[in-house]
Amino acid sequence: MSPWLMGRFPISPALLVSGRAEQEEPEAGAIPVHPSWAACSVLLTQVRLQTQTTYRGIFDCVVKTYRHESLLGFFKGMSFPIASIAVVNSVLFGVYSNTLLALTATSHRERRAQPPSYAHVFLAGCTGGFMQVYCLAPFDLIKVRLQNQTEPRARPGSPPPRYRGPVHCAVSICQEEGPRGLFRGAWALMLRDTPTLGIYFVTYEWLCRQSTPEGQSPSSASVLVAGGFAGILSWAVATPLDVIKSRMQMAGLKHRVYRGVLDCMASSVRQEGLGVFFRGLTINSARAFPVNAVIFLSYEYLLRWWG
Repeated sequence: MSPWLMGRFPISPALLVSGRAEQEEPEAGAIPVHPSWAACSVLLTQVRLQTQTTYRGIFDCVVKTYRHESLLGFFKGMSFPIASIAVVNSVLFGVYSNTLLALTATSHRERRAQPPSYAHVFLAGCTGGFMQVYCLAPFDLIKVRLQNQTEPRARPGSPPPRYRGPVHCAVSICQEEGPRGLFRGAWALMLRDTPTLGIYFVTYEWLCRQSTPEGQSPSSASVLVAGGFAGILSWAVATPLDVIKSRMQMAGLKHRVYRGVLDCMASSVRQEGLGVFFRGLTINSARAFPVNAVIFLSYEYLLRWWG
């Protein structure tokens, strides 16, 4: 990470959650326990609901995945999100903190006595969301491709899956679609994250201020609740474009060409109705509260630790 990002936020809060990522997928019979892996299995269900029409709902997706791919099927594409989450969150929170510092000329500790305006918080959040897209887009594309592989785990004599892992997936995309293929869906990702993360940080700040006496730092309980609800609200806003983003990312694999975000939206509505924009909303909201509560708690503690 560059010294600029390390200045105010040297370590990503995700490091406290993600741990050390493994480079290989787990072998049969050995399923290590990791707190982030439950979230990854939820992500798989969300991605499949958004990009495939063969599932009637969350329960149907879970049952079919388990029957066809066994328990290990829920952990497809697991290693890459864990390996990348620290980098992506470092960029997001590093840019947010430094942008807020540039706008207000106050340190994190001074901001409790002199709270920044919500306009500054929103602008800093939007800037962080815009900048993280450059790091997130290739990681997110590879995650979506791997999690949409519905083949059972390779057995002797059975055809292998299209992608053998994240590195093979990245190389295959570059060979078949060119380097630009790694950024397929990046426009939808930018449209999703730029305003949504502004709303995300404003919601967090507002909830913290409502539950904290003026001039004091929020308690751990306030941070957990504010972070959790900020995550839920931001995903409620982001889900429609998240669906479009995932479909555009899968378009290259299915040899389907969308002329852009609007074309993808129009095509999806014509085929599946307006309800298509809310696929995965329930499962996104369910995982958003605990994940974002822990991320913000880690963020606050690290900023206090490094002053």
